Amino acid sequence: MNRFLSNATNRIDAKGRVSVPASFRSVLAERGVQELYCLQDFIFPAISVGGPDLLDRYERQIASVDPFSPEANRMSLLVHGGGVFMRLDAEGRLMVTDFIRDFTGISAEVTFVGRSDHFQLWRPQAFHEAQAAAREGRFPRPA
Repeated sequence: MNRFLSNATNRIDAKGRVSVPASFRSVLAERGVQELYCLQDFIFPAISVGGPDLLDRYERQIASVDPFSPEANRMSLLVHGGGVFMRLDAEGRLMVTDFIRDFTGISAEVTFVGRSDHFQLWRPQAFHEAQAAAREGRFPRPA
């Protein structure tokens, strides 16, 4: 499997670390990802996490428009100003930094959400609410 699928919720330890699900670590290992690019999502209160290819994808999009345009400027502000590089520790844990907490509202637990070529970090309740809203929008209940 070379895609991030499903979701899992893990508790943050006393030192502010959270274990990345084994299935997600396997995908990172298979892809040879050593350094993680973490980006504040453009829509949801979540942090998107992937390898350098995730940053490359956004930078290709920025490069496809006039570099002096307001669109390129806004995109760079989000992609470069809203992103950081991080690493997992030797036990496969990620430090839940203020960068993550302040943007997501995460406190005691993290929900890891697979998004095919990357995964996201969510506050558990926010994920459940967003997933329910997406389901409701996709499959509205009959009146």
